[in-house]
Amino acid sequence: MSGRGRTGCLAAVALVLGYGATVACSDGSAAPAAPSPGIGGSRPPAPVTPTFRTTVAPSAEQPKPGIKLTAVPRADGSFDVTENVRLPAATDRVPLQLPGSGANLPGMMTPTTPLVTGLKLVADDKPVPLEKTTITRADNVPLSVRATKLLLTYRLSGSTVRATPSQTSRAGAAIRPLTASAASALPTDITITSGLLNVVCPLLDEPRCAVGDPPHLTVRPGIPAGKALVVLQLNLPR
Repeated sequence: MSGRGRTGCLAAVALVLGYGATVACSDGSAAPAAPSPGIGGSRPPAPVTPTFRTTVAPSAEQPKPGIKLTAVPRADGSFDVTENVRLPAATDRVPLQLPGSGANLPGMMTPTTPLVTGLKLVADDKPVPLEKTTITRADNVPLSVRATKLLLTYRLSGSTVRATPSQTSRAGAAIRPLTASAASALPTDITITSGLLNVVCPLLDEPRCAVGDPPHLTVRPGIPAGKALVVLQLNLPR
C-alpha cells in the first residue's frame, strides 16, 4: 500500500474511533438533574412575617393645681375678675374671702369696703345655682357634687383708692382671689390686663412682687394663695 493510501486509512480509522467514543459517552445518558439537598444541605429561608407595632400616644399632661386670676380694670375703679381654680382634691364647698380694707395697706392707707357683685360659679363645667351673687364678707358656697375645677366670674368694687387730685387716673387697689382660703398653698398667678405701674405683696417676706417694667410690668407668678394679697399702683382706663 502506498504512503498516501496508508495515511487515508489511518485518518478514517481515527475518525471512526472518535465517533464511537462520542456515541458511547452520550448514548443512554439523561439530562442532568438538579441535586437534591442532603441532610446537611442548606434549605431556602422560611418566609418572614412582618411585625407591626402599635405606638400609643402619651396622654396629655394633667393640669396642675393652682389659681389663675385675671383682673380687667374699669374707669370707675372696679375690676372684672375671672378666677380659674384647680384644686388638689375634690370639695363640696367653696370658701370665699374678700381682699380686706386698704386702711393699713402700703400704697393705700385709706379704709375701703370691698364688694363682689354678679358672682357666677361653674364647678367641673357645670353651673352652680347661687342663693347670693353679692358677697360682702367671708362666706361658704355649698356644691351639689364634689368638684376639683372651679371657674368664678364677678365684679370687684370698693377696693380702690384714687390719687388726688380726683381728675387723675392714678389709683391704688387691693386684690386677692376670692378662693384664696380654699387651699392656702395653691400657686397663684395674677394678671392685671392694663395700666399696671407697681405691685406690692405685703404678706410675703419680700413684699415687692413686680416683675419687669411698665408698660410690660407683671405680678410675680406662683405666689401661695394664702399670701396672694396684692396692692396695685395703676392708671385706670379713661
